[in-house]
Amino acid sequence: MVTGVETPDRIEVEDTTATETVVERDRGLAWWIHRLAPASLTSRIVLLNIAGLIVLVLGILYFNQFRQGLIDARVQSLMPQANIIAAAVAGSATVDTGSIVIDPDALMDSGDDSAADAEQLRDLDFPINPENAGPILRRLLASTSIRARIIDPDGNLVVDSRYLYGRGEITQRELPPFDAKPDSIWMRWWKRLNDWLFTNDYPHQKDYGVDNGKEFPEILAALNGASVSIVRVNDQNEIIVSVAVPIQRYRGVLGALVLSTSGGEIDNVLLAERKIVLFTFGFVALVTILLSVFLAGTIAEPIRRLAAAAERVRRGVNKRVEIPDFTQRRDEIGHLSGALRDMTTALYNRIEAIEAFAADVSHELKNPLTSLRSAVETLPFAKTEDQRNRLVEVVKDDVRRLDRLITDIAGASRLDAELARSEVQPINVAEVLDTLVSFANETRKDNQAAIALEVQPAPAAIARERAFVILGHDTRLGQVVRNLIDNARSFAPETSTIRVRVRRLQYYIEFRVEDEGPGIPPENLERIFERFYTDRPEGSFGKNSGLGLSISRQIVEAHKGRIWAENRYGKAPSGGERPILGARFIVRIPAIPQDWVANDA
Repeated sequence: MVTGVETPDRIEVEDTTATETVVERDRGLAWWIHRLAPASLTSRIVLLNIAGLIVLVLGILYFNQFRQGLIDARVQSLMPQANIIAAAVAGSATVDTGSIVIDPDALMDSGDDSAADAEQLRDLDFPINPENAGPILRRLLASTSIRARIIDPDGNLVVDSRYLYGRGEITQRELPPFDAKPDSIWMRWWKRLNDWLFTNDYPHQKDYGVDNGKEFPEILAALNGASVSIVRVNDQNEIIVSVAVPIQRYRGVLGALVLSTSGGEIDNVLLAERKIVLFTFGFVALVTILLSVFLAGTIAEPIRRLAAAAERVRRGVNKRVEIPDFTQRRDEIGHLSGALRDMTTALYNRIEAIEAFAADVSHELKNPLTSLRSAVETLPFAKTEDQRNRLVEVVKDDVRRLDRLITDIAGASRLDAELARSEVQPINVAEVLDTLVSFANETRKDNQAAIALEVQPAPAAIARERAFVILGHDTRLGQVVRNLIDNARSFAPETSTIRVRVRRLQYYIEFRVEDEGPGIPPENLERIFERFYTDRPEGSFGKNSGLGLSISRQIVEAHKGRIWAENRYGKAPSGGERPILGARFIVRIPAIPQDWVANDA
């Protein structure tokens, strides 16, 4: 079954049995170019370079002025020859009065009294005598391939140099070799291509007949006293250059002289010139192809290797694929290689972090679940009400611990995505700390330490309103501060004070959270930032998930900053070790660039 659907710009014919749609409409040029374009980058580079070279060569062959220059040069060489020959032929003209032959030049040079009647010679008719003109043409054109014709004023052909033969001369004509082989197919194709590309768009040359001279415009112009040139082609489409000059004596035109080149004289020069151009094109094309292949090898081959490595990364399951290293190249390929290597490293690190996170989550969830299972299984065996109540409290604690763990795990798993999606904004760290410290003091319980904020003045070289401004996420930065304060409160004595200090350094903004607790064992200063690690005092087990400091480090590093922990030491007694006064957590985040002070405070 075939159904047709007609739309304003196309007609779709749908074959429902084959579930195929055929779009019948005219394809645009861009569509065909896209369809016919080679797929590989190497082929495209070679094709584009050769296409540009072809356009250049065709432009040279088609638009060059070499042909016209040859024609002009031939006209300039023929015109003086024609004038010389016409003067010689005019000098040989005499008049026959029936009783005496008059030579006007001899009469003018005699110097006697009859010279006074020389003006009467202008009215006499001096016809061109073929017997006098023929030898002149033969002598002047003996070593050339030029053909000369003399036309009388009535348009009749008087002399044709092709048919002038002296007494005793032998006529020679070149014939093709007896065993001449026909042109090869390549030569025939070359001639056809040459005729098609370089057609001579000149008028056709008709034969000069015995009495049709006045049918040719150049002869009419010469008989009227003008010297003209004309370009025509013969039956073989070969260029013939002709010049026509008047044969005149004493202002009287005795006839016209036409000099013509032989067919093929100019075409052979043009053909040789085109062969040189095409030979040069072939050589340059070969060099271009080699250079294009070399260029494509430096571009396409690295891209192919990078694409193959990326494909192996996509298909890989447990194997870590190494991306080819082209970073030593100072071009886009090197930049692409470095970017792919960094991206792949980050991807593998993320995968490993996810795997480790999943393992840690399963381990941490297992502990409360095991405790919960033990309490539930023991509950039927409880004999007293007190035992049952204690088991119920254990179950409640384990449920709360599970809820806290799941909540913190969900927050930690969403953290990277939220930091990547949300846009950074200018944040005043001093204002954020002031708000959070005030809120912590207002909600402080009786058994919790107080919080004190200390803001050190910014250096004079930095604008006051921009002294503590960073680019970041205010909610997540506030989460870091709350985690550090809650962590300090869990260790600080009830009557102590937790101090929060913020200051401006040259390129960073730093804030510290200091408590008066027992401090941190030196071997655990880095370990406390690991996921699910916790080292709480007695009575606080299960009340923390161990993710607070790990999340804080993740947020700070997303802001291009650093967070670390250290102990506060007091003055050492004589001969003893310095006592630990408490723990200190330090956070440094890059400030918004501006005029910096000379050194850190």
